[in-house]
Amino acid sequence: MHDYRSADLDTETHAMLDYANKLTKTPSDVHHDDFQKLKDIGLTDQQILSVVLITCTFNFMTRLADGLGVEPREETAKAALEWLSGPAREQKWLVEPKAQPRQSQDSTTERSKRK
Repeated sequence: MHDYRSADLDTETHAMLDYANKLTKTPSDVHHDDFQKLKDIGLTDQQILSVVLITCTFNFMTRLADGLGVEPREETAKAALEWLSGPAREQKWLVEPKAQPRQSQDSTTERSKRK
């Protein structure tokens, strides 16, 4: 799925994804009204907590992997590519490995000295 907003999803799922998107992209803009919207459609406090925890864990793990330059194993990347369909498969940022930063000679030399 490339854009959940155009997908045929139920009201609760759309609301949870809207909330997760806001929490991910603009966390300082999340306020009591956002929680209330989720409660108004029938989510319990426990379900809202689950949405928050899942969103935060995903964001943390993604940033951790990105920050360390971690790339998926080749078989994992192939499986993900096979799973993707439609417009999502054509998004280079989803399917191509990130360029590895070049190490300066100084950092390579420093690392050699520590060994």
